[in-house]
Amino acid sequence: MLTAVLKNFPRHAPRHAQGSNHSDLRQFNEGVVLQAIRLHGAQAKADLARITGLTTQTVGVIIQRMLDDGLVLKQAALRGRVGQPSVPIAIHPEGAYAVGIRLGRRQLDVSLVDFTGRAVLQRSTRYDFPEPEAIFQALDSHLQAVRDHLADAVGRVRGAGLAMPFSMSGWQQQLELPPERLSAWDSLDVRERVQRLSGWPVTVIKDTAAACLAELMQGAGQRLAHFLYVFMDTFVGGAVVQNGRLHSGLHGNAGAIASLPLREAHQAHEARGDAPPPQLLSSASLLRLEQAFQRAGLEPSAAYDGRALQPPWRDASERWLDDTACGLAFAVLQSSALLDHDAVVLDGSCDPALLQMLLERTQTALTRYSWEGLLPPRLICGQLGRSAGVLGAALVPLEPTLGWQYDISA
Repeated sequence: MLTAVLKNFPRHAPRHAQGSNHSDLRQFNEGVVLQAIRLHGAQAKADLARITGLTTQTVGVIIQRMLDDGLVLKQAALRGRVGQPSVPIAIHPEGAYAVGIRLGRRQLDVSLVDFTGRAVLQRSTRYDFPEPEAIFQALDSHLQAVRDHLADAVGRVRGAGLAMPFSMSGWQQQLELPPERLSAWDSLDVRERVQRLSGWPVTVIKDTAAACLAELMQGAGQRLAHFLYVFMDTFVGGAVVQNGRLHSGLHGNAGAIASLPLREAHQAHEARGDAPPPQLLSSASLLRLEQAFQRAGLEPSAAYDGRALQPPWRDASERWLDDTACGLAFAVLQSSALLDHDAVVLDGSCDPALLQMLLERTQTALTRYSWEGLLPPRLICGQLGRSAGVLGAALVPLEPTLGWQYDISA
């Protein structure tokens, strides 16, 4: 079972840039310059040299090569300064493209992203059950729409990033499904299947790590060096950023807060034959809100939109908010003791107003614990919402330096 679960994921710890040969170093330096422009906007060569720590001559060579390849473009010269006018260098939106694919337990998302990281085409398919063949059929249709949109520019696609849960076949009991309904995923090489459908090289990343990557590159994470990322979806999930880098862990599963126990396990419980302590996802997940609505005879899909805070859904949402905030606060306390991070970024697939209420109640729940010996982290709302995962997936093939930050190619 473990081999099947890990089939589509990296199995080694992160490797950082080694500069082992000229080709690797050249690609790495190009990525460093591109990332500097992404984070700081259009910059002159001298400013890029200062930001990246590279020499002005090296930056000049890199910029000229990228100008020749159509990856960047020159903007109007800035005059009125001492010396020669400086020419800002910007990323060329049409210089390259990437495709992001997020394969979730409730929804398939496909996004075509230009070289600036802006989504230019988005397609989605919603489903109640992740049946493999139906999902691949929908994916094939979405990928054809991407090719049709690009037309002659299809050759500029650098690759596809695939974001998916660490185990599609896990937690059948919470999903209220018989085990055999999800077992088909265990024997699938999803990466190979998607690569066959797309014709592009495919890299795989855990869905919550992809969402965190997007937040790190384009959201609140740009201003944070150490944080725990929490994403509220069908199941809750997480990722870890340390020193401004996404930390993958040995198996690409760092930040798997869904599996955190909500209480300690005692020998006496085992002797009585009690079940193991419940995990965080048993209380902190949008699936629980769906099920609460269903028990009340209400439309469960309201868990993902503004209806959740309107009558008659509001009462069930209030109870869910209190229970979920308690579970999240317990997880935040444990992670703070282990990681010593300065913030927790909370985002999700639900309505932003519901997410803001969850953050506020989690902040209140944190005050019920003793923080002696610890520094409580700040709680911050993420900025990307349900699009975070598919955007992060697209950024993986788009940005060469990400391979050094997170070992997605092992």
